[in-house]
Amino acid sequence: MRHPSEKSRSLFRSFVLADLITLANASCGMGVIFLCLKHVTGSHTPYLWCIFVLLPLSLVCDVLDGFTARRLTRHSPLGGDLDSLADIVSFGVAPAALGFTLGLRGLWDALVLIYFVVCGISRLARFNVTAATLADETGKVKYYEGTPIPSSILIVAILGIFYWQGHVDNLLPLGSYQIGLWVFHPLTVLYAVSGSAMISAIRIPKP
Repeated sequence: MRHPSEKSRSLFRSFVLADLITLANASCGMGVIFLCLKHVTGSHTPYLWCIFVLLPLSLVCDVLDGFTARRLTRHSPLGGDLDSLADIVSFGVAPAALGFTLGLRGLWDALVLIYFVVCGISRLARFNVTAATLADETGKVKYYEGTPIPSSILIVAILGIFYWQGHVDNLLPLGSYQIGLWVFHPLTVLYAVSGSAMISAIRIPKP
């Protein structure tokens, strides 16, 4: 029977270069989440702008890992699942945490942000399950069903503009509304639309 530490070492030894790039993607996403947590707990870090560097860097890693795997023709059995798990961190949870950090903190906002993350998880699960049936004779999947979860980087870009304009903790440009007992920010609609597009049946050609 192997010692637990030997099992851990064998796992990491099974990773190829593409997997390490995928893990870099997830690491960038976690860095964003930590910066958001530090800000909302009252430690207003002057480095919040790093978020708008880390998330695009996550996108670069997400593109690069697939390119590297194809270029080197080296894949690991864990590659596909690693990619999906990293994507939900960097393009699902991290953008939702960023929205909360920048002022989307009403209960209606929170429900929409949760919906957005749930849609992202569902989108990735559907792709993993259906990829084999969508692939052609060469094994290549020609199209996505629903928008890919990295498309949430568009929301990050919009939030980046608001941050650059100085709107932190209170997204005033679109205001807020009291609906029942809870506050709602119209900007949250971006997350609702993005989440709905991810779980739609829209077919998008896969590069």
